[in-house]
Amino acid sequence: MKGGVKLLALCLCLTTATVVMVRAEDPYFHHVWNVTYGTASPLGVPQQVILINGQFPGPNINSTSNNNVIVNVFNNLDEPFLLTWNGIQHRKNCWQDGTAGTMCPIPPGQNFTYHFQPKDQIGSYFYYPTTAMHRAAGGFGGLRVNSRLLIPVPYADPEDDYTVLINDWYTKSHTQLKKFLDSGRTIGRPEGILINGKAGKGDGSDQPLFTLKQGKTYRVRICNVGLKSSLNFRIQNHKMKLVEMEGSHVLQNDYDSLDVHVGQCFGVIVTANQEPKDYYMVASTRFLKNALSTSGLLRYEGGKGLASSQLPAAPVGWAWSLNQFRSFRWNLTASAARPNPQGSYHYGKINITRTIKLVNTQGKVDGKLRYALNGVSHTDPETPLKLAEYFGIADKVFKYDSISDNPTPDQIKNIKIEPNVLNITHRTFIEVVFENHERSVQSWHLDGYSFFAVAVEPGTWTPEKRKNYNLLDAVSRHTVQVYPKCWAAILLTFDNCGMWNIRSENAERRYLGQQLYASVLSPEKSLRDEYNMPETSLQCGLVKGKPKINPYAGA
Repeated sequence: MKGGVKLLALCLCLTTATVVMVRAEDPYFHHVWNVTYGTASPLGVPQQVILINGQFPGPNINSTSNNNVIVNVFNNLDEPFLLTWNGIQHRKNCWQDGTAGTMCPIPPGQNFTYHFQPKDQIGSYFYYPTTAMHRAAGGFGGLRVNSRLLIPVPYADPEDDYTVLINDWYTKSHTQLKKFLDSGRTIGRPEGILINGKAGKGDGSDQPLFTLKQGKTYRVRICNVGLKSSLNFRIQNHKMKLVEMEGSHVLQNDYDSLDVHVGQCFGVIVTANQEPKDYYMVASTRFLKNALSTSGLLRYEGGKGLASSQLPAAPVGWAWSLNQFRSFRWNLTASAARPNPQGSYHYGKINITRTIKLVNTQGKVDGKLRYALNGVSHTDPETPLKLAEYFGIADKVFKYDSISDNPTPDQIKNIKIEPNVLNITHRTFIEVVFENHERSVQSWHLDGYSFFAVAVEPGTWTPEKRKNYNLLDAVSRHTVQVYPKCWAAILLTFDNCGMWNIRSENAERRYLGQQLYASVLSPEKSLRDEYNMPETSLQCGLVKGKPKINPYAGA
Protein backbone atom coordinates (compact mmCIF):
# COMPACT_ATOMS: atom_id res chain seq x y z
CA MET A 1 0.00 0.00 0.00
CA LYS A 2 1.42 3.38 -1.00
CA GLY A 3 1.65 6.06 1.70
CA GLY A 4 -1.04 8.68 1.65
CA VAL A 5 -3.55 6.63 -0.34
CA LYS A 6 -6.95 7.91 0.60
CA LEU A 7 -9.36 5.39 2.09
CA LEU A 8 -12.51 5.68 -0.01
CA ALA A 9 -14.82 3.29 1.72
CA LEU A 10 -14.96 0.62 4.35
CA CYS A 11 -17.49 -2.06 3.44
CA LEU A 12 -19.47 -4.22 5.79
CA CYS A 13 -17.92 -7.37 7.15
CA LEU A 14 -18.55 -10.37 4.88
CA THR A 15 -18.09 -12.78 7.74
CA THR A 16 -16.69 -12.50 11.21
CA ALA A 17 -13.27 -13.08 9.67
CA THR A 18 -13.41 -11.16 6.40
CA VAL A 19 -13.45 -7.42 5.77
CA VAL A 20 -13.37 -5.68 2.38
CA MET A 21 -11.61 -2.33 2.09
CA VAL A 22 -11.90 -0.38 -1.16
CA ARG A 23 -9.08 2.02 -1.91
CA ALA A 24 -7.98 4.05 -4.90
CA GLU A 25 -6.00 0.96 -5.94
CA ASP A 26 -7.10 -2.66 -6.25
CA PRO A 27 -9.53 -3.73 -3.46
CA TYR A 28 -8.25 -5.25 -0.22
CA PHE A 29 -9.88 -8.34 1.29
CA HIS A 30 -8.93 -9.03 4.91
CA HIS A 31 -9.25 -12.49 6.48
CA VAL A 32 -8.40 -13.60 10.02
CA TRP A 33 -7.78 -17.33 10.32
CA ASN A 34 -7.39 -19.29 13.55
CA VAL A 35 -5.67 -22.61 12.91
CA THR A 36 -6.49 -25.20 15.55
CA TYR A 37 -6.79 -28.92 16.13
CA GLY A 38 -10.25 -30.44 16.31
CA THR A 39 -11.97 -33.80 16.07
CA ALA A 40 -13.86 -35.08 13.05
CA SER A 41 -14.88 -38.47 11.68
CA PRO A 42 -14.54 -38.26 7.89
CA LEU A 43 -14.43 -42.07 7.55
CA GLY A 44 -16.54 -42.83 10.62
CA VAL A 45 -13.55 -42.99 12.97
CA PRO A 46 -12.96 -39.97 15.28
CA GLN A 47 -9.56 -38.46 14.57
CA GLN A 48 -7.60 -35.26 15.01
CA VAL A 49 -7.94 -32.81 12.11
CA ILE A 50 -6.68 -29.29 11.42
CA LEU A 51 -9.42 -26.66 11.41
CA ILE A 52 -9.39 -23.10 10.09
CA ASN A 53 -11.94 -20.96 11.95
CA GLY A 54 -13.49 -24.22 13.11
CA GLN A 55 -14.01 -25.48 9.56
CA PHE A 56 -12.88 -28.70 7.87
CA PRO A 57 -12.09 -28.23 5.04
CA GLY A 58 -11.06 -24.60 5.55
CA PRO A 59 -13.01 -21.57 4.27
CA ASN A 60 -13.12 -20.83 0.55
CA ILE A 61 -11.39 -17.66 -0.60
CA ASN A 62 -13.50 -15.88 -3.22
CA SER A 63 -11.36 -13.30 -5.01
CA THR A 64 -11.08 -11.43 -8.30
CA SER A 65 -8.08 -10.72 -10.53
CA ASN A 66 -5.63 -8.27 -8.93
CA ASN A 67 -7.41 -8.13 -5.55
CA ASN A 68 -5.14 -7.71 -2.54
CA VAL A 69 -5.75 -10.76 -0.36
CA ILE A 70 -4.69 -10.32 3.28
CA VAL A 71 -4.77 -13.44 5.46
CA ASN A 72 -3.69 -13.12 9.09
CA VAL A 73 -2.93 -16.69 10.18
CA PHE A 74 -2.83 -17.46 13.91
CA ASN A 75 -1.06 -20.77 14.55
CA ASN A 76 -2.69 -22.44 17.55
CA LEU A 77 -1.13 -25.83 16.81
CA ASP A 78 1.75 -27.28 18.79
CA GLU A 79 4.05 -27.25 15.73
CA PRO A 80 5.32 -24.68 13.22
CA PHE A 81 2.88 -24.11 10.36
CA LEU A 82 2.82 -22.68 6.82
CA LEU A 83 0.25 -22.42 4.04
CA THR A 84 0.94 -22.29 0.31
CA TRP A 85 -1.48 -20.91 -2.28
CA ASN A 86 -1.25 -23.58 -4.96
CA GLY A 87 -1.20 -21.96 -8.40
CA ILE A 88 -1.06 -18.31 -7.28
CA GLN A 89 2.00 -16.85 -9.02
CA HIS A 90 2.97 -14.13 -6.50
CA ARG A 91 4.55 -11.94 -9.17
CA LYS A 92 7.85 -10.49 -7.83
CA ASN A 93 6.79 -11.70 -4.39
CA CYS A 94 7.93 -15.22 -3.47
CA TRP A 95 7.94 -13.93 0.13
CA GLN A 96 4.28 -15.01 0.33
CA ASP A 97 4.63 -18.43 -1.29
CA GLY A 98 4.50 -20.43 1.92
CA THR A 99 7.18 -23.04 1.23
CA ALA A 100 10.14 -23.98 3.42
CA GLY A 101 12.54 -22.59 0.82
CA THR A 102 11.04 -19.10 0.90
CA MET A 103 9.63 -18.51 4.38
CA CYS A 104 10.21 -19.31 8.03
CA PRO A 105 7.27 -21.26 9.45
CA ILE A 106 4.87 -19.60 11.87
CA PRO A 107 5.87 -20.76 15.39
CA PRO A 108 3.20 -22.20 17.69
CA GLY A 109 1.22 -19.47 19.41
CA GLN A 110 2.25 -16.80 16.90
CA ASN A 111 0.76 -15.30 13.76
CA PHE A 112 1.84 -14.11 10.32
CA THR A 113 -0.06 -12.00 7.81
CA TYR A 114 0.11 -13.08 4.18
CA HIS A 115 -0.45 -10.36 1.57
CA PHE A 116 -0.69 -11.47 -2.05
CA GLN A 117 -2.34 -10.51 -5.34
CA PRO A 118 -3.55 -12.93 -8.00
CA LYS A 119 -2.04 -10.50 -10.50
CA ASP A 120 -3.39 -11.03 -14.01
CA GLN A 121 -4.78 -14.42 -12.98
CA ILE A 122 -8.20 -16.05 -13.07
CA GLY A 123 -9.27 -19.60 -12.28
CA SER A 124 -9.61 -22.41 -9.77
CA TYR A 125 -6.96 -23.01 -7.10
CA PHE A 126 -6.59 -24.19 -3.52
CA TYR A 127 -4.38 -23.70 -0.47
CA TYR A 128 -2.86 -26.28 1.86
CA PRO A 129 -0.19 -26.69 4.59
CA THR A 130 3.40 -27.35 3.49
CA THR A 131 4.84 -28.07 6.93
CA ALA A 132 5.48 -31.63 8.17
CA MET A 133 2.56 -33.87 7.04
CA HIS A 134 -0.12 -31.39 8.11
CA ARG A 135 -1.84 -31.72 4.73
CA ALA A 136 -2.89 -35.22 5.86
CA ALA A 137 -4.98 -33.65 8.65
CA GLY A 138 -6.70 -30.88 6.69
CA GLY A 139 -5.93 -27.17 6.66
CA PHE A 140 -6.81 -27.03 2.96
CA GLY A 141 -9.53 -25.12 1.15
CA GLY A 142 -10.64 -23.68 -2.17
CA LEU A 143 -9.33 -20.46 -3.70
CA ARG A 144 -11.19 -19.02 -6.67
CA VAL A 145 -10.13 -16.02 -8.73
CA ASN A 146 -12.97 -14.52 -10.75
CA SER A 147 -12.59 -12.45 -13.90
CA ARG A 148 -13.09 -8.70 -13.55
CA LEU A 149 -16.52 -7.53 -14.64
CA LEU A 150 -15.17 -5.77 -17.74
CA ILE A 151 -13.43 -8.93 -19.03
CA PRO A 152 -15.77 -11.27 -20.94
CA VAL A 153 -15.77 -14.98 -20.11
CA PRO A 154 -16.56 -17.60 -22.79
CA TYR A 155 -19.76 -18.92 -21.17
CA ALA A 156 -22.99 -17.51 -19.76
CA ASP A 157 -23.09 -16.43 -16.13
CA PRO A 158 -23.92 -19.52 -14.05
CA GLU A 159 -26.67 -19.67 -11.43
CA ASP A 160 -24.06 -20.45 -8.77
CA ASP A 161 -20.41 -21.39 -8.29
CA TYR A 162 -19.51 -24.54 -6.30
CA THR A 163 -16.12 -25.79 -5.10
CA VAL A 164 -15.61 -29.57 -4.92
CA LEU A 165 -12.48 -30.70 -3.05
CA ILE A 166 -11.69 -34.38 -3.57
CA ASN A 167 -8.92 -36.23 -1.81
CA ASP A 168 -7.63 -39.51 -0.50
CA TRP A 169 -7.68 -39.84 3.30
CA TYR A 170 -5.88 -41.72 6.04
CA THR A 171 -7.29 -42.56 9.45
CA LYS A 172 -3.78 -42.44 10.91
CA SER A 173 -2.79 -39.05 12.30
CA HIS A 174 -0.44 -36.69 10.51
CA THR A 175 2.13 -37.27 13.27
CA GLN A 176 1.96 -41.04 12.77
CA LEU A 177 2.33 -40.70 8.99
CA LYS A 178 5.34 -38.41 9.53
CA LYS A 179 6.90 -40.98 11.87
CA PHE A 180 6.51 -43.63 9.17
CA LEU A 181 8.35 -41.44 6.65
CA ASP A 182 11.04 -40.36 9.12
CA SER A 183 11.73 -44.02 9.92
CA GLY A 184 12.15 -44.85 6.24
CA ARG A 185 8.75 -46.45 5.65
CA THR A 186 6.06 -45.59 3.15
CA ILE A 187 2.67 -44.33 4.36
CA GLY A 188 0.99 -47.06 2.32
CA ARG A 189 -2.46 -46.90 0.79
CA PRO A 190 -5.18 -44.49 1.94
CA GLU A 191 -8.24 -45.78 3.79
CA GLY A 192 -10.84 -43.79 1.88
CA ILE A 193 -11.86 -40.90 -0.36
CA LEU A 194 -13.55 -37.64 0.67
CA ILE A 195 -15.64 -35.02 -1.14
CA ASN A 196 -15.55 -31.69 0.72
CA GLY A 197 -14.39 -33.46 3.87
CA LYS A 198 -17.08 -36.13 3.86
CA ALA A 199 -17.43 -39.75 2.75
CA GLY A 200 -20.93 -40.45 1.51
CA LYS A 201 -22.89 -43.44 2.80
CA GLY A 202 -24.55 -43.85 -0.61
CA ASP A 203 -27.75 -45.24 0.89
CA GLY A 204 -29.97 -42.20 0.30
CA SER A 205 -29.51 -40.85 3.83
CA ASP A 206 -26.75 -38.33 2.98
CA GLN A 207 -27.48 -34.62 3.14
CA PRO A 208 -26.99 -32.89 -0.22
CA LEU A 209 -23.71 -31.07 -0.72
CA PHE A 210 -25.29 -28.79 -3.33
CA THR A 211 -28.73 -27.98 -4.70
CA LEU A 212 -29.63 -27.32 -8.34
CA LYS A 213 -32.53 -25.56 -10.05
CA GLN A 214 -34.04 -27.24 -13.07
CA GLY A 215 -32.70 -25.77 -16.33
CA LYS A 216 -29.95 -23.66 -14.72
CA THR A 217 -26.19 -23.94 -15.29
CA TYR A 218 -23.58 -24.16 -12.53
CA ARG A 219 -19.86 -23.52 -12.37
CA VAL A 220 -18.19 -26.41 -10.53
CA ARG A 221 -14.52 -26.22 -9.54
CA ILE A 222 -12.99 -29.65 -8.90
CA CYS A 223 -9.61 -29.83 -7.13
CA ASN A 224 -7.63 -32.89 -6.00
CA VAL A 225 -6.24 -31.77 -2.63
CA GLY A 226 -5.11 -35.26 -1.57
CA LEU A 227 -1.79 -36.81 -0.66
CA LYS A 228 -0.98 -39.24 -3.44
CA SER A 229 -3.93 -40.68 -5.38
CA SER A 230 -5.10 -39.70 -8.86
CA LEU A 231 -8.90 -39.52 -8.73
CA ASN A 232 -11.64 -39.78 -11.34
CA PHE A 233 -14.65 -37.51 -10.86
CA ARG A 234 -18.07 -37.93 -12.46
CA ILE A 235 -21.70 -36.94 -11.92
CA GLN A 236 -24.54 -39.39 -12.36
CA ASN A 237 -26.47 -38.71 -15.63
CA HIS A 238 -24.76 -35.33 -16.18
CA LYS A 239 -22.10 -34.21 -18.64
CA MET A 240 -19.38 -31.80 -17.55
CA LYS A 241 -18.38 -29.07 -19.99
CA LEU A 242 -14.72 -28.24 -19.29
CA VAL A 243 -14.22 -24.46 -19.48
CA GLU A 244 -11.14 -23.72 -17.37
CA MET A 245 -8.07 -25.51 -16.09
CA GLU A 246 -5.66 -24.04 -13.53
CA GLY A 247 -6.12 -20.48 -14.69
CA SER A 248 -6.65 -20.94 -18.44
CA HIS A 249 -9.83 -21.01 -20.48
CA VAL A 250 -9.89 -24.17 -22.59
CA LEU A 251 -11.79 -25.40 -25.63
CA GLN A 252 -15.15 -26.50 -24.33
CA ASN A 253 -15.56 -30.25 -24.69
CA ASP A 254 -18.11 -32.35 -22.79
CA TYR A 255 -16.82 -35.13 -20.54
CA ASP A 256 -18.56 -38.01 -18.75
CA SER A 257 -15.69 -38.11 -16.25
CA LEU A 258 -12.39 -36.36 -15.56
CA ASP A 259 -9.11 -37.69 -14.20
CA VAL A 260 -7.89 -35.15 -11.66
CA HIS A 261 -4.31 -35.79 -10.56
CA VAL A 262 -2.94 -34.58 -7.22
CA GLY A 263 -2.63 -30.80 -7.15
CA GLN A 264 -4.82 -30.21 -10.21
CA CYS A 265 -8.02 -28.17 -10.56
CA PHE A 266 -10.66 -28.17 -13.31
CA GLY A 267 -13.51 -25.74 -13.84
CA VAL A 268 -16.62 -27.20 -15.50
CA ILE A 269 -20.15 -26.11 -16.36
CA VAL A 270 -22.91 -28.51 -15.32
CA THR A 271 -26.43 -28.03 -16.67
CA ALA A 272 -29.33 -29.18 -14.49
CA ASN A 273 -31.21 -30.77 -17.40
CA GLN A 274 -32.26 -34.11 -15.90
CA GLU A 275 -35.35 -35.34 -14.09
CA PRO A 276 -35.62 -33.35 -10.83
CA LYS A 277 -34.44 -35.72 -8.09
CA ASP A 278 -31.17 -36.66 -6.35
CA TYR A 279 -27.95 -37.59 -8.18
CA TYR A 280 -24.56 -38.75 -6.98
CA MET A 281 -21.19 -37.17 -7.58
CA VAL A 282 -18.56 -39.93 -7.50
CA ALA A 283 -14.81 -39.76 -6.85
CA SER A 284 -12.68 -42.89 -7.09
CA THR A 285 -9.01 -43.77 -7.18
CA ARG A 286 -7.22 -44.50 -10.43
CA PHE A 287 -4.34 -46.90 -11.12
CA LEU A 288 -4.80 -48.88 -7.89
CA LYS A 289 -5.48 -52.61 -7.93
CA ASN A 290 -8.29 -52.25 -5.40
CA ALA A 291 -10.09 -48.99 -6.09
CA LEU A 292 -11.51 -46.77 -3.35
CA SER A 293 -14.50 -44.52 -3.99
CA THR A 294 -16.98 -42.22 -2.36
CA SER A 295 -20.06 -40.25 -3.33
CA GLY A 296 -21.66 -36.90 -2.59
CA LEU A 297 -25.28 -35.93 -3.19
CA LEU A 298 -26.66 -33.33 -5.59
CA ARG A 299 -30.33 -32.44 -5.11
CA TYR A 300 -32.68 -30.72 -7.52
CA GLU A 301 -34.92 -28.18 -5.83
CA GLY A 302 -38.41 -29.67 -5.54
CA GLY A 303 -37.13 -33.09 -6.64
CA LYS A 304 -39.00 -36.15 -5.43
CA GLY A 305 -36.78 -39.12 -6.10
CA LEU A 306 -33.80 -40.86 -4.53
CA ALA A 307 -30.57 -41.14 -6.47
CA SER A 308 -30.07 -44.37 -8.36
CA SER A 309 -27.84 -46.87 -6.57
CA GLN A 310 -26.22 -47.68 -9.93
CA LEU A 311 -23.16 -45.43 -9.97
CA PRO A 312 -21.34 -44.50 -13.19
CA ALA A 313 -18.26 -46.64 -13.74
CA ALA A 314 -14.72 -45.28 -13.75
CA PRO A 315 -12.42 -45.65 -16.77
CA VAL A 316 -9.69 -48.28 -16.72
CA GLY A 317 -5.96 -47.91 -17.41
CA TRP A 318 -3.66 -44.95 -17.90
CA ALA A 319 -3.88 -44.93 -21.73
CA TRP A 320 -7.43 -43.57 -21.35
CA SER A 321 -6.11 -40.85 -19.07
CA LEU A 322 -3.32 -39.94 -21.51
CA ASN A 323 -5.84 -39.61 -24.33
CA GLN A 324 -7.94 -37.32 -22.16
CA PHE A 325 -4.87 -35.14 -21.49
CA ARG A 326 -4.36 -34.85 -25.24
CA SER A 327 -7.93 -33.61 -25.66
CA PHE A 328 -7.27 -30.52 -23.53
CA ARG A 329 -6.65 -27.42 -25.68
CA TRP A 330 -6.08 -23.75 -24.88
CA ASN A 331 -8.92 -21.48 -25.96
CA LEU A 332 -6.94 -19.11 -28.20
CA THR A 333 -9.73 -16.57 -28.68
CA ALA A 334 -10.94 -16.22 -25.06
CA SER A 335 -9.67 -13.47 -22.80
CA ALA A 336 -8.23 -14.54 -19.48
CA ALA A 337 -7.37 -11.92 -16.84
CA ARG A 338 -6.62 -9.30 -19.50
CA PRO A 339 -8.77 -8.19 -22.44
CA ASN A 340 -6.37 -9.54 -25.08
CA PRO A 341 -6.98 -13.13 -26.29
CA GLN A 342 -4.91 -15.90 -24.66
CA GLY A 343 -3.65 -16.99 -28.08
CA SER A 344 -1.92 -13.66 -28.71
CA TYR A 345 1.07 -15.15 -26.87
CA HIS A 346 2.84 -17.36 -29.42
CA TYR A 347 4.98 -19.55 -27.18
CA GLY A 348 5.76 -21.99 -30.02
CA LYS A 349 7.88 -19.41 -31.85
CA ILE A 350 10.33 -18.70 -29.02
CA ASN A 351 13.81 -20.26 -29.15
CA ILE A 352 14.69 -22.61 -26.29
CA THR A 353 17.79 -21.43 -24.40
CA ARG A 354 18.19 -24.30 -21.93
CA THR A 355 16.86 -27.84 -21.53
CA ILE A 356 16.61 -29.38 -18.06
CA LYS A 357 15.73 -33.06 -17.78
CA LEU A 358 14.48 -34.16 -14.37
CA VAL A 359 14.45 -37.92 -13.72
CA ASN A 360 12.56 -39.13 -10.64
CA THR A 361 13.97 -42.11 -8.73
CA GLN A 362 13.59 -43.79 -5.37
CA GLY A 363 16.08 -45.68 -3.26
CA LYS A 364 17.56 -46.19 0.17
CA VAL A 365 19.97 -43.87 1.96
CA ASP A 366 21.36 -45.34 5.18
CA GLY A 367 18.63 -47.96 4.96
CA LYS A 368 15.81 -45.41 4.76
CA LEU A 369 13.47 -44.68 1.84
CA ARG A 370 14.23 -41.48 -0.10
CA TYR A 371 12.96 -39.98 -3.36
CA ALA A 372 15.21 -37.96 -5.66
CA LEU A 373 15.52 -35.87 -8.82
CA ASN A 374 18.66 -36.48 -10.88
CA GLY A 375 20.23 -38.27 -7.94
CA VAL A 376 19.64 -35.54 -5.33
CA SER A 377 17.05 -35.89 -2.58
CA HIS A 378 16.21 -32.38 -1.39
CA THR A 379 16.34 -31.44 2.27
CA ASP A 380 15.19 -28.12 3.70
CA PRO A 381 17.93 -26.31 5.64
CA GLU A 382 17.09 -24.46 8.84
CA THR A 383 17.66 -21.18 7.02
CA PRO A 384 15.18 -20.83 4.12
CA LEU A 385 17.00 -20.75 0.79
CA LYS A 386 15.59 -17.38 -0.23
CA LEU A 387 16.59 -15.76 3.05
CA ALA A 388 20.13 -17.12 2.74
CA GLU A 389 20.36 -15.76 -0.79
CA TYR A 390 18.83 -12.39 0.15
CA PHE A 391 21.19 -11.82 3.08
CA GLY A 392 24.24 -12.84 1.05
CA ILE A 393 25.06 -16.09 2.88
CA ALA A 394 23.90 -18.61 0.26
CA ASP A 395 27.35 -20.25 0.25
CA LYS A 396 26.86 -21.19 3.91
CA VAL A 397 23.51 -22.92 3.25
CA PHE A 398 23.43 -24.48 -0.24
CA LYS A 399 25.17 -24.93 -3.59
CA TYR A 400 23.62 -23.95 -6.92
CA ASP A 401 23.23 -26.49 -9.72
CA SER A 402 24.29 -29.58 -7.79
CA ILE A 403 22.48 -31.68 -10.43
CA SER A 404 23.20 -32.05 -14.13
CA ASP A 405 20.74 -30.73 -16.74
CA ASN A 406 21.08 -34.05 -18.58
CA PRO A 407 21.90 -36.72 -16.00
CA THR A 408 23.63 -39.97 -16.86
CA PRO A 409 22.42 -43.30 -15.43
CA ASP A 410 25.36 -43.27 -13.01
CA GLN A 411 24.42 -39.80 -11.73
CA ILE A 412 20.89 -40.84 -10.80
CA LYS A 413 21.78 -44.27 -9.42
CA ASN A 414 23.27 -43.20 -6.07
CA ILE A 415 21.10 -40.78 -4.10
CA LYS A 416 22.63 -38.02 -1.99
CA ILE A 417 20.69 -35.77 0.43
CA GLU A 418 21.26 -32.01 0.16
CA PRO A 419 19.40 -28.83 -0.85
CA ASN A 420 18.63 -28.96 -4.57
CA VAL A 421 18.66 -25.49 -6.18
CA LEU A 422 18.80 -24.60 -9.87
CA ASN A 423 20.29 -21.24 -10.87
CA ILE A 424 18.14 -19.93 -13.74
CA THR A 425 18.86 -16.77 -15.71
CA HIS A 426 16.07 -14.21 -15.64
CA ARG A 427 13.79 -14.11 -18.72
CA THR A 428 15.24 -17.20 -20.39
CA PHE A 429 12.87 -19.55 -22.26
CA ILE A 430 13.44 -23.02 -20.87
CA GLU A 431 12.33 -26.54 -21.68
CA VAL A 432 11.85 -28.86 -18.69
CA VAL A 433 11.42 -32.58 -19.30
CA PHE A 434 10.09 -34.82 -16.53
CA GLU A 435 11.13 -38.42 -17.14
CA ASN A 436 9.40 -41.15 -15.15
CA HIS A 437 11.06 -44.60 -15.22
CA GLU A 438 8.85 -45.85 -12.40
CA ARG A 439 5.55 -47.75 -12.47
CA SER A 440 3.43 -45.10 -10.73
CA VAL A 441 1.89 -41.87 -12.04
CA GLN A 442 3.72 -38.69 -11.02
CA SER A 443 2.22 -35.20 -10.68
CA TRP A 444 4.52 -32.17 -10.83
CA HIS A 445 3.87 -28.57 -9.84
CA LEU A 446 5.86 -25.34 -10.30
CA ASP A 447 5.27 -22.37 -7.99
CA GLY A 448 5.43 -18.81 -9.32
CA TYR A 449 4.54 -19.66 -12.91
CA SER A 450 2.27 -21.26 -15.40
CA PHE A 451 3.84 -23.31 -18.19
CA PHE A 452 2.79 -24.88 -21.47
CA ALA A 453 2.41 -28.66 -21.13
CA VAL A 454 3.36 -29.43 -24.74
CA ALA A 455 3.66 -33.24 -24.62
CA VAL A 456 3.21 -36.38 -22.52
CA GLU A 457 4.36 -39.56 -24.26
CA PRO A 458 5.52 -43.12 -23.50
CA GLY A 459 9.20 -44.00 -23.59
CA THR A 460 12.35 -41.96 -23.11
CA TRP A 461 12.73 -38.34 -24.19
CA THR A 462 15.18 -37.36 -26.94
CA PRO A 463 15.49 -34.02 -28.78
CA GLU A 464 13.84 -35.63 -31.81
CA LYS A 465 10.61 -35.89 -29.78
CA ARG A 466 10.17 -32.11 -30.11
CA LYS A 467 8.51 -32.70 -33.46
CA ASN A 468 5.55 -34.11 -31.50
CA TYR A 469 5.14 -31.01 -29.30
CA ASN A 470 1.91 -29.04 -29.37
CA LEU A 471 3.32 -25.61 -30.21
CA LEU A 472 -0.03 -23.95 -30.92
CA ASP A 473 -2.64 -24.50 -28.19
CA ALA A 474 -1.17 -26.46 -25.27
CA VAL A 475 -2.86 -25.40 -22.04
CA SER A 476 -1.02 -22.91 -19.84
CA ARG A 477 -1.16 -24.47 -16.37
CA HIS A 478 0.90 -25.15 -13.23
CA THR A 479 0.80 -28.96 -12.89
CA VAL A 480 1.50 -31.82 -15.26
CA GLN A 481 1.17 -35.56 -14.76
CA VAL A 482 3.67 -38.14 -16.02
CA TYR A 483 2.40 -41.67 -16.57
CA PRO A 484 4.47 -44.83 -15.87
CA LYS A 485 7.48 -45.24 -18.16
CA CYS A 486 6.60 -41.92 -19.82
CA TRP A 487 7.93 -38.37 -20.10
CA ALA A 488 6.35 -34.92 -20.12
CA ALA A 489 7.73 -31.69 -21.57
CA ILE A 490 6.87 -28.15 -20.50
CA LEU A 491 7.96 -24.76 -21.89
CA LEU A 492 8.06 -21.44 -20.05
CA THR A 493 9.83 -18.10 -19.73
CA PHE A 494 11.38 -17.68 -16.27
CA ASP A 495 10.38 -14.02 -15.96
CA ASN A 496 9.24 -14.01 -12.30
CA CYS A 497 12.16 -13.37 -9.97
CA GLY A 498 12.26 -15.31 -6.72
CA MET A 499 12.96 -18.74 -5.27
CA TRP A 500 10.34 -21.12 -6.67
CA ASN A 501 9.50 -24.67 -5.67
CA ILE A 502 9.30 -27.46 -8.27
CA ARG A 503 7.74 -30.38 -6.42
CA SER A 504 6.06 -33.70 -6.63
CA GLU A 505 2.47 -33.14 -5.54
CA ASN A 506 2.63 -36.63 -4.02
CA ALA A 507 3.09 -35.54 -0.39
CA GLU A 508 5.08 -38.64 0.54
CA ARG A 509 7.54 -38.12 -2.30
CA ARG A 510 7.85 -34.39 -1.64
CA TYR A 511 8.49 -34.93 2.07
CA LEU A 512 11.21 -37.47 1.31
CA GLY A 513 13.09 -35.28 -1.15
CA GLN A 514 11.39 -35.25 -4.55
CA GLN A 515 11.44 -31.50 -5.01
CA LEU A 516 13.86 -28.70 -5.82
CA TYR A 517 13.95 -24.92 -6.12
CA ALA A 518 14.56 -22.63 -9.08
CA SER A 519 16.38 -19.44 -8.14
CA VAL A 520 15.64 -16.59 -10.56
CA LEU A 521 17.57 -13.45 -9.60
CA SER A 522 17.11 -9.88 -10.81
CA PRO A 523 20.39 -9.04 -12.61
CA GLU A 524 19.94 -5.35 -11.80
CA LYS A 525 18.52 -5.83 -8.30
CA SER A 526 15.58 -3.75 -9.45
CA LEU A 527 12.17 -3.35 -7.84
CA ARG A 528 10.82 -3.75 -11.36
CA ASP A 529 11.76 -7.41 -11.03
CA GLU A 530 11.31 -8.29 -7.35
CA TYR A 531 10.09 -6.78 -4.10
CA ASN A 532 12.30 -6.38 -1.08
CA MET A 533 11.66 -8.66 1.88
CA PRO A 534 8.58 -7.35 3.73
CA GLU A 535 9.14 -5.76 7.12
CA THR A 536 6.75 -8.32 8.66
CA SER A 537 8.63 -11.37 7.35
CA LEU A 538 9.77 -13.88 9.93
CA GLN A 539 13.51 -14.59 10.26
CA CYS A 540 15.04 -17.87 11.41
CA GLY A 541 18.18 -19.96 11.13
CA LEU A 542 21.36 -18.04 10.33
CA VAL A 543 19.49 -14.80 9.63
CA LYS A 544 17.49 -14.72 12.87
CA GLY A 545 17.87 -11.30 14.47
CA LYS A 546 19.75 -9.79 11.52
CA PRO A 547 18.69 -6.23 10.62
CA LYS A 548 16.36 -6.05 7.62
CA ILE A 549 18.00 -4.93 4.39
CA ASN A 550 16.56 -3.47 1.18
CA PRO A 551 18.94 -4.40 -1.64
CA TYR A 552 16.45 -3.80 -4.45
CA ALA A 553 15.97 -0.22 -5.65
CA GLY A 554 14.44 1.81 -8.48
CA ALA A 555 11.03 0.99 -9.90
